[in-house]
Amino acid sequence: MNTNHLDLQECLKKASLFHGDLCAGITLGTRMSILGLKAIGIDDPMGKDRKNLIVFVETDRCATDAILAVTGCHPGKRTMKILDYGKMAATFVNLATGKAVRVVAKDKTMDPNKEYDRETIEAEPHTEKYAMMPAEDLFELEEVDVDLWPEDMPGKPLRIVVCSSCGERIMDMRDVRDNGRILCKPCAEGKTYWRKKT
Repeated sequence: MNTNHLDLQECLKKASLFHGDLCAGITLGTRMSILGLKAIGIDDPMGKDRKNLIVFVETDRCATDAILAVTGCHPGKRTMKILDYGKMAATFVNLATGKAVRVVAKDKTMDPNKEYDRETIEAEPHTEKYAMMPAEDLFELEEVDVDLWPEDMPGKPLRIVVCSSCGERIMDMRDVRDNGRILCKPCAEGKTYWRKKT
């Protein structure tokens, strides 16, 4: 049995099985995970280190599935925070030491002045390319500080309140106080990502 929990081939197999196939995003996310975990001193993310890790991902694409599969972090466990900036980047935080690194995929073979459409992207076999490229040619790693608040941590909700406008529950201090009223962010901002059917 392999005791190296961060073996590239094993991690790629696990990530592609979870995702359903092996693609460029799975390859990038897997390599980002291994690089980030090693940099913050986590070598067994699903075993002895599982309570010491939070990951912030900056995309809702394939790489996020790979990061979930390799790290064991989940949004529902509050150990993965998804901030969809459309960037192939993730920040790995060791809760025991406070060390955090942000790993960004930067394919230096891509022309920064060119716009790549779907056909152009699909024309090049990125999966093998990203598996073979040296890490220094594919990623930038930077040590960062991450502000973590009690309401961001795993565990049961710290507080639940009800929006005085829509009547829906709001957990973990995500409410907005406005002239003595408790509001959810959509009601406070007057917008949602959805609208009622008419």
